Amino acid sequence: DMIKIYTKSVSHAHEITCFHSKYVYDYGCSPFLSSAINNKSKEKVAIKKLHRPFQSEIFAKRAYRELRLLKHMKHENVIGLLDVFTPASRLDDFQDFYLVMPYMYTDLSKVKGILTEDRIQFLVYQMLCGLKYIHGAGIIHRRKPLTVDNDALHLVCLQILDFGLARHAEAEMTGYVVTRWYRAPEVILNWMHYTQTVDIWSVGCIMGEMFNGKTLFKGKDYMDQLTQIMKVTGTPGPEFIQKLENPEAKSYVKSLPHYPRKDFSTLFPRASKKAVDLLEMMLVLDADARLTADAALAHSYFDGLRDPEDCPVPTPYDDSYDNATLPLEEWKRLSFKEVRSFVPFPRRDSKRRNTLTMS
Repeated sequence: DMIKIYTKSVSHAHEITCFHSKYVYDYGCSPFLSSAINNKSKEKVAIKKLHRPFQSEIFAKRAYRELRLLKHMKHENVIGLLDVFTPASRLDDFQDFYLVMPYMYTDLSKVKGILTEDRIQFLVYQMLCGLKYIHGAGIIHRRKPLTVDNDALHLVCLQILDFGLARHAEAEMTGYVVTRWYRAPEVILNWMHYTQTVDIWSVGCIMGEMFNGKTLFKGKDYMDQLTQIMKVTGTPGPEFIQKLENPEAKSYVKSLPHYPRKDFSTLFPRASKKAVDLLEMMLVLDADARLTADAALAHSYFDGLRDPEDCPVPTPYDDSYDNATLPLEEWKRLSFKEVRSFVPFPRRDSKRRNTLTMS
């Protein structure tokens, strides 16, 4: 059946024609993302229409990659596909496809400062479980992508979102990510080849923000961002400077005034001793000394939360097409094949969701 759906933007409305009777559509907040209700499960979902995915080889490769990454993710704390569909029944007619994902009710910026420590502990635990899964698949996330999925803040569950800039660990890195305030220092100036601990820095920033109710490192520009960071971590010594691959970065760090490392128990007065200890081990300037997701989950701060079922072993992500240069029609053919071969992942409900209700 053909159903017409309408999505609203600030200035105008857009019509998306969708051939799928499984969903009843609601109004969204952008031209290419709308909310809907699954007719069978009555679950609210988000539906994303990729904007002109086959207008060029670059767009087609990006669309294919996003589809494959989302299909690969099979973890409760990582956003994944509930469904994917296209109006086309054959490759010759294939122009658009739609990604169906869990609907996110709010983001962490709307709940920071109102959370008790047990809720912060559980959210950080979920972030780390999600990152351990992503890193185990060989992917570095690199952006601040964290959203709370709950019904009017009654239930807490976290999913890691938006793989638009995620990269396989072996792929070439660039300094560009979306939110400067949550970037690891090694990313800001491409100081060195960085590893999966780049994401742990972001988790530390978010954890600190939840305790203090404000952004931890709110730099006005790149230089100010680094200065804000070093006022907390302290100015690094010669051993760290020697690791820097960029001559300009070396000169810059050498030119900085001496900043002592701040006392984290004073910096985070609401946090418990174990929480402070974990923050100190995540917010380390030297990426080699920073905790991995696995090591962070082993910290005593999570002694009462650990469950082996929360950390399933992921299948390694096949990045064989990530660096490929293919003609537009081939990217299109590959995308059509991925859409047609989609099989839903049965997501289990967290056994502890209902223990964390918000007043």
